[in-house]
Amino acid sequence: MKKPILTGVGLAAVLAAFAAKDPVIMTINGEDVTKSEFEYLYNKNSQQQINPQTLDEYVEMFKLYKMKVADAKAAGLDTIASFRKETEQYKHDLALPYLADSVYLNKLVDEAYARSLKEAEAKHIMFFKSPKPEHNVQMKAKADSLKQMLDNGGDFEALARQYSQDKRSAMKGGLMGYIIAGQYPYSFEVTAFGTPEGEISDVIESPQGYHILKGGHKRDARGKVKVSHILKLARQESDRARAKVQIDSLYQVVTANPEKFNEIASVNSEDPGSARQGGQLPWFGAGEMVEEFDSASFALKKGEISKPVRTAYGYHIIMKQDERGPQPKEVVKKQTLARMSSPQDERYKLIQKHQTERFAARHKAQVNQNGLKALNDYVAENGIDSLFYAKWLGNDGNITLMTADGNKYSVAEFVAKFNGAKQSNPAVAKEIIAANLDSWMNGVLTGLEEDALAKTEPDYRNLLKEYVDGSLLYEVSVQKVWDRAAKDIPGLEKYFAENRFKYKWDKPHAKGIFVQAANDSVATAIKELAKHLKEEEIAPAIRMEFKGQAATEKILVPKGSNAMVDYVAFDGPVTKSSIEKFPVIFMLNKRILNVPEEMNDVKGQVTSDYQNMFQEQWENELRSKYNVKVNRKVLKSVNKK
Repeated sequence: MKKPILTGVGLAAVLAAFAAKDPVIMTINGEDVTKSEFEYLYNKNSQQQINPQTLDEYVEMFKLYKMKVADAKAAGLDTIASFRKETEQYKHDLALPYLADSVYLNKLVDEAYARSLKEAEAKHIMFFKSPKPEHNVQMKAKADSLKQMLDNGGDFEALARQYSQDKRSAMKGGLMGYIIAGQYPYSFEVTAFGTPEGEISDVIESPQGYHILKGGHKRDARGKVKVSHILKLARQESDRARAKVQIDSLYQVVTANPEKFNEIASVNSEDPGSARQGGQLPWFGAGEMVEEFDSASFALKKGEISKPVRTAYGYHIIMKQDERGPQPKEVVKKQTLARMSSPQDERYKLIQKHQTERFAARHKAQVNQNGLKALNDYVAENGIDSLFYAKWLGNDGNITLMTADGNKYSVAEFVAKFNGAKQSNPAVAKEIIAANLDSWMNGVLTGLEEDALAKTEPDYRNLLKEYVDGSLLYEVSVQKVWDRAAKDIPGLEKYFAENRFKYKWDKPHAKGIFVQAANDSVATAIKELAKHLKEEEIAPAIRMEFKGQAATEKILVPKGSNAMVDYVAFDGPVTKSSIEKFPVIFMLNKRILNVPEEMNDVKGQVTSDYQNMFQEQWENELRSKYNVKVNRKVLKSVNKK
């Protein structure tokens, strides 16, 4: 939904009114927390809990949460480049639905849907573009020259045959056949559907090239069809007689046995791709097949088989499998929005341009024409080279290029956006300046819009604040608690030694090295080897000496949790090895423990307790370090959803 944002006096009035409706509920370390933010987090927390906290319980937890965030800021975690980059990206992604102009987007969708209900006969003269800007300048000049010839009475079909670089349509005087919406670039499609029959369009540019179109016939869209076919290739005239005899013979066979069409196509069709599918082709609409094949396919009824059809590829027998009309509007809308979200779609730039114009009006943005002229004058004479960057990223770049909301943005800020691009051709260099100017302005103005959203949209502000504070809480907790405890091995050892009494087991545990061996001889040899080694050396030695003859692992297993360990350590029932080729099982350095032997036996629990100790110490420090003021009157008015 479009979210209007006011400027000037209107914005000030909105902010004043909003402040009155969103009072401060508490202040932590000098930073105010609004009622809307607290209310949003409180109700979200309540919905996620089976047994929600009381308001007073949540207030205490919330205060600690905000004090930890304050501690993160005090440590400068909010200034780290990676954190700022991630936050900016989230901010941008979160703002997108608020910044979109749904009216304009729906207009583009409605246009696409209207075109989807028609088919247009397309005729064009085309000059292909290339990655070389100089080449494109020449192609545009050729197209402009031909357009002038057409305006002076030139014959479109004759000029298309002579000059168009789209050889397939050039042979037909520029005729491409009927096309449907969504298959061609936006500019081409709009022109093909919008140019009245018989009239000549201006030169248009698409991502692929430059076109001049002649308006063709328009008809109601026929939708799409799904067919199977049998092909006998005859690209050369000399092949046609042979192919015609073969296709006529196959026609007699399939009309006598329609139910075997797919089987016959699999064996006889010379289109290997579809033959593997029993002759079946994907759904297609106008303009996606050669005209003869297209017309024959749409003319058939479901289940009907055509007489042999001749095309440039040879002879076809076609069976119509299914048909469907134009897509409903909701499907077209989904497809169109997906296409427009891609930078490769021309409408992506149209939407960006429209957005820039909207934002420019709201933020009173203006381009300093003198600054832009100075830049363009230099480029017109020198192009874009290393001296260009030296000049405009230096002192000369201090010239103002744009103002918005009273702020000035310099030429240097703009040039820094595309630093590195080089172009010796002045005309092409000027185009680079123009294209980058639009993009740069959009970026600056979008940033201003996002900043304004945080002031005018409570939902946006609360979501953004939750993300930022949550990220800071995570980072500071890693530093103050999690990593601090997990990486402090000497501290963990000491903590375990001082609190050994806390760590007990309900069941005895077997500890040692569990071995599965190929036979008794291997088992005896392993036991002999182990007598001369330290415990930490045993498993690696067995893997090296008895590779392929034994498997081993260090274990600490409670009674009753593993049948093999129960058998060898706790006199449990006889059981088989889990590895069939290693049937002999036993333990080395076996100990039966009722309490942990060392810290590593309960490392996870010790680490958790050690972290909790740091957490408690940190929270006590926070309570004494940061001042918290709660507005009880506002707190009582919290809406509990």
